[in-house]
Amino acid sequence: MELSASAHVDTFCRDNLPPHDEWPEFDLALPEVAYPERLNCAHVLLDETAKAVGADRPCLRTPGGLLWTYGDVLRRANQVARVLVDDLGLVPGNRVLLRGPNNPWLAAAWLGVLKAGGVVVTTMPMLRARELTAIAELAEPSLALCDHRYLEDLAAARTPGMRTVPYGSDDAGDLVSRAAGKDGVFEDVDTAADDVALLAFTSGTTGRPKATMHFHRDVLAIADTFSRHLLRPVPDDVFAASPPLGFTYGLGGLLVFPLRAGASALLIEKATPAELAEIAAGHGVTVLSTAPTTYRAILAAGLAGRLAGVRRCVSAGEHLPAAVWRAFHEQTGVRIIDGIGSTEMLHIFVAAADDDIRPGATGVPVPGYRAAVVDAAGRPVPDGTPGQLAVRGPTGCRYLADARQKTYVQDGWNITGDTYVRDADGYFWYQARSDDMIISSGYNIAGPEVEQALIEHPDVLECGVVGAPDPDRGAVVTAFVVLREGVEGDADKAAELQSFTKRTIAPYKYPRSVRFVRALPRTTTGKLQRFPLREIAGGAR
Repeated sequence: MELSASAHVDTFCRDNLPPHDEWPEFDLALPEVAYPERLNCAHVLLDETAKAVGADRPCLRTPGGLLWTYGDVLRRANQVARVLVDDLGLVPGNRVLLRGPNNPWLAAAWLGVLKAGGVVVTTMPMLRARELTAIAELAEPSLALCDHRYLEDLAAARTPGMRTVPYGSDDAGDLVSRAAGKDGVFEDVDTAADDVALLAFTSGTTGRPKATMHFHRDVLAIADTFSRHLLRPVPDDVFAASPPLGFTYGLGGLLVFPLRAGASALLIEKATPAELAEIAAGHGVTVLSTAPTTYRAILAAGLAGRLAGVRRCVSAGEHLPAAVWRAFHEQTGVRIIDGIGSTEMLHIFVAAADDDIRPGATGVPVPGYRAAVVDAAGRPVPDGTPGQLAVRGPTGCRYLADARQKTYVQDGWNITGDTYVRDADGYFWYQARSDDMIISSGYNIAGPEVEQALIEHPDVLECGVVGAPDPDRGAVVTAFVVLREGVEGDADKAAELQSFTKRTIAPYKYPRSVRFVRALPRTTTGKLQRFPLREIAGGAR
């Protein structure tokens, strides 16, 4: 694939793209993703949208009552771009690390970096110095824009050659103070559609992090596929999401999708599931994106009814159990859109909405994408047979200088690392992460299937299921269970849960060991970490 002439003076990203023969095959046949050769996604999302819907249209909101119109956001993003170029010497292609919770200034910084031709490296606000060091070693950022409340860990990280500018403080050198001195006019850099716009780091639970490289056209593609065809947003929509903007699921649901539609976003710095439900109800949220565990917690708190006014609820990050879907639908009338996405693909590529939803199934390929279930050799398997999920479309995996590119991309397909079954109607049914399959006495048992059965028990709040080594069976199914408040975890309760599971799914799948815990280990993005559970169970790998 021939690349366009780059606008990047700093060629770091182009220099570190994987070889072309290791790229996935991109499918750009969908008319909506046929973009021009020159494209700055921030200009399209902000300048063009502001012109279309009007500068006075609401754009960014906060629970505290702050409201920025499209004109406000455009002015501030341009001011940020001016500070970056005039005061801080940014040249196109430089990487800029962003650190802070979801708020309007983080969004303005994200847009301003892209307008100036920079490459955004948005990090999770809860990352510590060690994790930030690893990111800086890979991305080599020259600048960091950091919320003044989150400077400590960034200062402790090893980031040679990187200058840090805080925002949100009263310091004269603060980004906000600097921006106030700029006139808010900026001529956006004429980037190529295939210039790298952002480096998104995987939220992997073990090993060295991977940086995924996404083009300016990719940013628009996720809005013009999943959002356009399944969310179908309108300018009156108010978007909200629990994931941080550093997580591509949050980036789409909080910034890219609403701006592409001329809608507004409610940016929430931090909220418990119960608080999220109350905030969404109080601020008229109509499109909500969060994780299955959050929906379950809202149900457990008796607050699902607070979300009855939400038009679209999206679930991703983990599989959404059918029991949670049904309980939520019964209490709200809302049909949760389940979906699978990945940092490598930027956002969701298999999902279903409205009457197309089949509870328990992830869905069908999002318009613009193709998906298949393949064996270890990359050959399609018959419907009903478990195999590796393979996908291709307008977005795809490009790791920054990483040999693992050859593992994720095979024969032009993105191999996500998920085990799926496709049924005769073309629906995809999640089985497990490929390394979460438990082989016990010759049976292949998907840990998430056992989890789904367990959480249907009214006393189970959440659970994680892994395999523990066993000399006779190879592995035994082991469940780590968090019970609802007030319920005691003892031998009788363990036996009750085992019997319940046997009645729900095939008896050979039941957890032979049940361990009660106060909480489950999770990543900063809310995904269940199973490797610590394997270590506890004696099955680390």
